[in-house]
This record gives sequence, structure tokens and C-alpha cells, in this order.
Amino acid sequence: MTGPVAPGTPPPLPSDLHRPGYGEATLADVLPGAATALGVKVERGDLPPDPLRLTDALAGARRVAVLLVDGLGADLLRAHAEVAPTFAALDSPAGDLSAPCPSTTPVSLVTLGTGLPPGSHGVLGFVTDVPGENRTLNHIQWADDPDPDVWQRRRTVFEQAQDAGIAATAVGPHSYAGSGLTRAAYRGATYTGAVSHGDLTTLVLGALTATPRALVYGYIPELDLTGHVRGVDSASWRAQLQLIDRVVAQVMDGLPEDAALLVTSDHGMLDVPAETRLDLDGEPDLADGVRVVAGEPRARYVHAVPGAEDDVLDRWRTVLGDRAWVAGRDEAVASGIFGPVDRAVAARIGDVVALARGTWAFTAGRRESGPGRLAAYHGSLTPAELTIPLLLGRGRALG
Repeated sequence: MTGPVAPGTPPPLPSDLHRPGYGEATLADVLPGAATALGVKVERGDLPPDPLRLTDALAGARRVAVLLVDGLGADLLRAHAEVAPTFAALDSPAGDLSAPCPSTTPVSLVTLGTGLPPGSHGVLGFVTDVPGENRTLNHIQWADDPDPDVWQRRRTVFEQAQDAGIAATAVGPHSYAGSGLTRAAYRGATYTGAVSHGDLTTLVLGALTATPRALVYGYIPELDLTGHVRGVDSASWRAQLQLIDRVVAQVMDGLPEDAALLVTSDHGMLDVPAETRLDLDGEPDLADGVRVVAGEPRARYVHAVPGAEDDVLDRWRTVLGDRAWVAGRDEAVASGIFGPVDRAVAARIGDVVALARGTWAFTAGRRESGPGRLAAYHGSLTPAELTIPLLLGRGRALG
């Protein structure tokens, strides 16, 4: 069954959580705007092709590179401007943007690549239930099951650019070539694997100069990993930001005269202290009637045993209290946090959705030992997680 789920009356989000404004100023709007500026007639349903007015900002550009730095929240970047002078020197053509919901890498990368909200493209979490198959899918570890072309059926902006005669290239880690997530997010682009930051810089610039018109995407994952392991308030995180600032400087130094560079991110992140961590495995009431807990520590999907949905929702609301916004699936869909949700993908959302407030994280020590050891997280709808930059650098001929 296809078509969007009929909206109901949206329940209010608490004041510290925010709904992404899809079609206004989100990550979903970046690639459609860049492609539109290159002359592509981008189709994205009811959403406008270029709400960020990138056609004006990129006027004259025949080649556009979009560089996504994983984990680079706008507030974090502003707070560390002294170690990132290249970032600080770039223009801000449309102000800050919002990541999608959940504010996590697989959701964001497919949102960028398709130009659509998560409820339309169907990659709705870091880990999601595979409806009817009694298993979950970790989108980062995804190979070819489920088939990426079936799990994510929407056409990407890269495909639309190729159809318009514009060469589309995606440059990212060599190990990601051919993965399910790569295929779902970048389908239509020629994927070129990079083995280092220097290699990525060379590959991005090479793709920009290879054809008269080009749309090139580059992905840098290391800042996010550093933040997760060491924390965003760490010397390691600041040192990694300095290195990435140098990568951006190298791209700018080699930018063709008629090219432009857009820099953005997939989400921000925040450190989570020990006192705001709740181990779900230590709360037996939260297990009653539950078939599977998916998502990640700040954005949980809870799938109930058939018939237990209401009881599970009540228990999770009671136990989590004001530590999270807890909603049933229909309530979460009606709130608009995922954008319009296609009926074909709605079941991937939990019967219960729990989005962390403040610095809370809901770990699962026995089931997910690795995530529980991290220092920083993202996934929810706080400004620290949602607010991402959009920065612009121009080649010499563009002023």
C-alpha cells in the first residue's frame, strides 16, 4: 500500500525539541538546490526544488561540489572558530539548516541524496525493524539484504542530474563502496573510494574538472567518530576539526574558476555524562510486551508484541517521564517530525517512539555493549543535534 499516512492532530513537542522544516531549510534541500542551479529540473513531490535559493547563490557556477562533514554541528563549529579559519571565512548563503529526524547518519545521508524527508525515502533510523521478518537492519552494516533498490525506492538527485546530462560523482571512504547505504543514498552517482583525506581532496577536484558541468559530493566521517569516542569537548575533537579545516582549504585552493563548494553536515552531537544515562536493560518494566527495541540511545523505536501496543506506550511514558518525548507511532507521524510518511514504510517506525531530551541517552548494556561506551551521541531533536551549517566558497570567476 502506497501514499502518505493520513495526518491526525499533532501532539505538541516539548519546547526543547524541534520539528525539522522540510522544504524550508533542511539538509534535504541542499542537493536539490545545487542541482537546480546547474539546470536540473529536480522532482521532489510537493516540496519546492530550491527553497534555499541556491540558484542565486551559485549563479554562474557550472560545477558544484557538496562536502558533508559528519558530526559537524553548527553550534560546535561556531564555538571552535579559532581552530577552523577556513570554515570561518566561508559565506553562509542560507543560514543554519536542520538535520532530519532522527538526526543520525544513515537517515541524513539518504535525506541528502534523495532530497526527500525520511518518511518518503524510508531509511528511518540507525537500526530499524524489518517488518514481517523478525529481524533488524543496521544501516551502517548493510550490504545487500534487503535489496537497497527495494528498501529505498526513491530516485536520488544524482540520478536526476545524470538524466540531465550532468556528471554526478560521490567520493567517500573506499570501504563504503557498494554498501547498501551507499547505493540507497548515492544511486546514480559514480562512487569513487578515497583512502585518505589527501586522496579525497584530489578525487573531488579531479571530478570537478573532468567534465564541463559536474555535481560532486564528498563525505568525511572522522569528526563524528572522534566525537563519539572522545567527546566533542575534547582535545582530540578539536585537533580533528583542525585537520578537516585544512582539507577544506585544499579544496578551495584547487577549486576551478567556475566552480562552487558547499559544505554542510548530517547532524550535530552532544556529550552525555554518566548521570544522564538510563540502561534500558536495568528497567524490567520497559521489557514487558516488547518484541524489539531498535533505533539508538537518543532515538528509540520500540516494537510491541501484537496487542500490547497501548500498554507498552503507557509504561515507557511512565518510566522515562520528562527524560524523553514518548509518542505512539500515529502520534509521531502526525507530529510531522519525519515529513509525510509513506504507508509502505510506516511500519519501520516503532509502535513507540522515544526521543531523548536534555543530555539523556537510553543505552542497552547487554544488547548493545558498544554504543553504551561512547562519550557523545546524537539522534534526537535538540538544537545541538539538529542545527547544521551550510557554507559556501566560490571559484575566482564567481566573485
